[in-house]
Amino acid sequence: MITECPKCHYQRRAIDAQVNSDICPACGIVYAKWIARQQTAEITNSVKPKPQVHADDEDIETRQTLREFITYVPENIDPAVFWARVLTLVAFALWGFYFISAGVDWEKIGSSFLHNPNLAFHEFGHVFFRPFGHFMTILGGSLFQVLWPLFLMGAFMWKQQDNFAASIMLWWSGQNFIDVSPYIDDAQYRMLPLVGGGGEESHDWGNLLTMTHSLEKTHTIAHASFNIGAFMILLALAWGTYILYLQKKNLMRQ
Repeated sequence: MITECPKCHYQRRAIDAQVNSDICPACGIVYAKWIARQQTAEITNSVKPKPQVHADDEDIETRQTLREFITYVPENIDPAVFWARVLTLVAFALWGFYFISAGVDWEKIGSSFLHNPNLAFHEFGHVFFRPFGHFMTILGGSLFQVLWPLFLMGAFMWKQQDNFAASIMLWWSGQNFIDVSPYIDDAQYRMLPLVGGGGEESHDWGNLLTMTHSLEKTHTIAHASFNIGAFMILLALAWGTYILYLQKKNLMRQ
């Protein structure tokens, strides 16, 4: 029995026992058919002269490979999993439009359930970036909370080959940009409540914009953060929708 997929290199595990031993649980290929096609292609290519590769051809191939990577879906999918993902995407779409429609509004953004988990990663970011100096220690809170979901997005894409989950992580990163925007907008006034009851001297963005002589650009930077977040949320929803469209096509062929 083949234990490693020759296409995606997925290693079969005990939990894959319910999947036919001739089929890859990850990408859904039939091992024997895929190997046969590869052998046929190799024989065909061996008798054909290899075309000269130009830089433009390499660029096209790179773009095609990237497109295949970000739109990869397994050939087989459980219908229950598919419809659960549809409901998940609808829920995140409604949630995302709630944040976008709120604008830079601390009451709506700060009262969201998601604000407290974001805050935990924000506080960890201060500790994580402390070795990089005082400025990065202050910036690290906001920086880490927007980067952490992107790290998870990469993990889902490379390790799990799950582009739908990756699109949700992109949504989360966008939401974090929105989550930070009221904090930035408060830099001049320093009125928002801070963790631990810190005073005005503990206001991250008040200090950052003062240190960079950008305090007069507070509102511009806050709205830029909000707009980046809104764009990322819309991009994530479009990506997730396209992934589900491709999965639906595969589901109809099963």
